[in-house]
Amino acid sequence: MLTLNIKEELNKTEEKTKIKVKDLNFYYGPKQTLKNISMDIYEKKVTAIIGPSGCGKSTFIRLFNRMDEFVLESKSEGEIIIDGKNILEKDTDLIDLRRRVGMVFQKPNPFPKTIMENIAYGLKVNGWKDNFQIETRVIDSLKKSALWEEVKYRLKENAYGLSGGQQQRLCIARCIAVRPEIILFDEPCASLDPISTAKIEELIMDLKKDYTIVIVTHNMQQAARISDYTAFFLMGEMIEYGLTKNIFENPKDKRTEDYITGRFG
Repeated sequence: MLTLNIKEELNKTEEKTKIKVKDLNFYYGPKQTLKNISMDIYEKKVTAIIGPSGCGKSTFIRLFNRMDEFVLESKSEGEIIIDGKNILEKDTDLIDLRRRVGMVFQKPNPFPKTIMENIAYGLKVNGWKDNFQIETRVIDSLKKSALWEEVKYRLKENAYGLSGGQQQRLCIARCIAVRPEIILFDEPCASLDPISTAKIEELIMDLKKDYTIVIVTHNMQQAARISDYTAFFLMGEMIEYGLTKNIFENPKDKRTEDYITGRFG
């Protein structure tokens, strides 16, 4: 039974919906991994998706830029509406969608190129040719990802020479260089040390001034620290969704309470 304790809260706010999910189901072959999910995700807010392993969190956010298209025999039902357009329709321009909806993965994945080339890559793919404009955007993206001061004299070095935390911020810089509207983070701190994790969290909180952010995390403390809204998933269902403060301090569903207090998961 789906519990949405967000409805009354939203009547008291004027949040602008950026992503509207309606009656979403998803299948890998005969296996249904997402079950009848409906929710609104709000512009320039951080929405955390929490829940135990295998509950459908990553599958859910990957549908926002149709990354699961690469999986054979996958099928989606329902709607994901971004700015009035159902992106699950067959006529969706996937190149444009993936420019508008960027993604940062669990493990840093820099290209085997220089720091400069990593960030310039997306710009060149999108037709940028002027080297001065490219360099200006690269520098701006490095500054916005809080990496500029650490790499400004190393732009021609291979990105593999960076630390794990620096590589993850490089991937964030590469993502924001093409100016997406939405950034998806799939466990971005899972492989990082506490210091690097703190830098990424601080960066995410700063980025929400310009971007709508959805983050999958197993870290309850992280969700509580950085998100405005939290959705709890269990076995492919969304059990509860609301303001983060309410989810953690006054959950409406006992399964939510049991998960966030560590009784399972």
